[in-house]
Parts: sequence; structure tokens; C-alpha cells
Amino acid sequence: MNETTFDPHVQELLTQYHQLLPVYEQMGDLVPGMLRNFFAEAGIIVASVEHRIKTEKSLTGKLQLKGQKYHHINDVTDIVGIRVITFYNDDVGKVTSVLERLFVVDWENSIDKRKALEIDSFGYLSLHYICSIPTETYTDPKYPEMNEIRFEVQMRTVLQHAWANMNHDTGYKSGVEIPRVYKRNLSRLAGMLELVDDEFSRIRHELADYRRQVQKLVASGNLSEIPLDGDAFKSYLEIGPFDGLMRRIASINQAEIQPVNLSPFLNLFLAMGFKTLGDIDALIKNYYDAAYQIACYQIGLTDIDILSSSVAPQNLCTAYILKKGGGRVGLKWMFDTLNGPSEANEILADMLEEQTKDLAFMNQ
Repeated sequence: MNETTFDPHVQELLTQYHQLLPVYEQMGDLVPGMLRNFFAEAGIIVASVEHRIKTEKSLTGKLQLKGQKYHHINDVTDIVGIRVITFYNDDVGKVTSVLERLFVVDWENSIDKRKALEIDSFGYLSLHYICSIPTETYTDPKYPEMNEIRFEVQMRTVLQHAWANMNHDTGYKSGVEIPRVYKRNLSRLAGMLELVDDEFSRIRHELADYRRQVQKLVASGNLSEIPLDGDAFKSYLEIGPFDGLMRRIASINQAEIQPVNLSPFLNLFLAMGFKTLGDIDALIKNYYDAAYQIACYQIGLTDIDILSSSVAPQNLCTAYILKKGGGRVGLKWMFDTLNGPSEANEILADMLEEQTKDLAFMNQ
């Protein structure tokens, strides 16, 4: 359709659109970047931040339907559209707080579609904010109109976004009304997905509560009550359970301690049959002197002046395995578990068994 056939008012709005198109494109680059930077600073993890500029064809269709309600092209608030997709329902609230801090929100024209009650509206339960960029946040002398143009920000979860796309393809893309039975099945699926969305958020909150409880128990010293898992072990490492032994070992040569990630020892402790943090605590108490004896033999006559912080837990496990009769096979298994299977591990196991066979702890 040629523009000359349009209503003069629509024609004028389209002319304004073309004049401001460079500004829209600049905003399409600027706003998502501002959001990503702010999310990163605030520690908010989102699935994606997308943007689109309404095409002339799409805008023309909108103006032909209700162009008279717009006095100026700036009255069209969704020419620049931003979509923030979150992993969890409750992260939408965090995103809104960012928007309210960064931008001016046009509350009169913003819409909370999450209040919809229809069972088949799951994919459209997004929150829509109409925003503008305040001059104190950002100005561009080349595009002063940027602070006057409003843009739309849609916020929804990954599942809501996926459902909206699937429902659009199956329900509307063909342009043919789908039978009622299929609509019903889609509605049932929408309810299931909404339940999944809510469950993900609930589980996330429960895991956060569990981590806080573990941290409190670790701090209180009630280690025998804490099952050995990833979260518990991480909290345990934060109190430095191996630090005392490691400092004593380092004092042999006045060596510097090089901190390393000790999380790989979790799999080893689990494989050794440990069930709680109390089991690791008992390992430290019962095999402290043996681990120190091993270190004295290994580095006492050397000039090593830098030691990995993994020496302490490894020597504890070495002493435990040897005292339990694991021998060379058990030591090789330890190295395989920590570092992955390797022929070199067999050589290390042989050397370590030879080094420790006459140490005092082996005869006690």
C-alpha cells in the first residue's frame, strides 16, 4: 500500500517515525546495555535482554486501526520494545526495581498482565512498563529527543516466553480458528507450566533457606547434624577446617601457602563413606598427627618454600587410607578420584606407600 493513500494524520505520524528512526535505533542499543550493566552490578542473573524496533509495516497497521488517538509519534509508546526474560518468577520483581531506579516509569500506561486470571493466559502474564530515560541518567547532544521518547519493557519468565511463542505458532500463526478440544489441551498445558514456574521459585527459596541453616549449624559447631553435600561442604570450607594443619605443615620449611580450590575433595570424602561434616571433623582430629608426620618426611629435607593448601586434606586422606589397610591400591584410587585416572597415579601411590611405611603412625 502506498503512503499517499493514507489518512493525512497517519501520513504525518509516519513521517515523524522516519525522522526519529535513528534515535529509536540508538535507544535499541543503549537501553539493553544499561540494563545488562546494572544487572551485573546488582548480581541479578537473567536469561536474556532483547530489543526490537517496530517496523514501518507494523506501525502502519497500528496507526490505520487507531491512529487518531495519537497526536504525535511520541504518543506511541512501544516503537522501541525491550524484553527481559528471567529464570524465576520472583526475579521479575528485582528487574522492576532496576527499571524504577534507572528510568522514569509511566505508571498510567504500564500494565501488569500477571493479574489476569484466565487459565490460558499463562504465556501473557508478563509485566509491561512504559519508561523514558531521565536526563540525569543519560543524555546525548546528538539525539536530544531520546529523553522524550517512551519505550516499552516486557518482563516475563523463560517458561512464559516459551509458552507465548508456542501458543502463537499453534493458535494464531495459521490464521485459522483452532478447534475447541485443542484450545482446551493448550489451556491444560498452560496450567501445568504455570505450576512448574511457581515450583521452580519455591524450590529456589527452600534451597536458600537450607543454605542459611547449614551456615548456622557450621558456625555453631554442630557438624554431626549436617549431611555431607555440596552446599554443606562449601560452607564448611569457609571456616577453614584444614587451615590449622596446613599452617603447621608450612612451618616445617617456613613455606608460603598457595590457596587452591578444595571442592574436589568432596567427591573423595563421599567415596570414602563419609556421611556428615562431623565425619570430616573426626578425620582431622584423629589423623592430624599422622598427616603432619607424612609432610615432615616429604618436605623436611627439601627447600620447598611454596605449598598448595591441598596438602593438608590429601595427607589426612592418605593417613586414613593407609591405616584402614588400603595400601598402594587405595592410594591410587585416591589420586584417581581427585585427579582422574592416570598411569602416573600408580607411580605416585607406589612412592607414597614406600615413604610412609616406617612412619610412627603406621605402627601405632
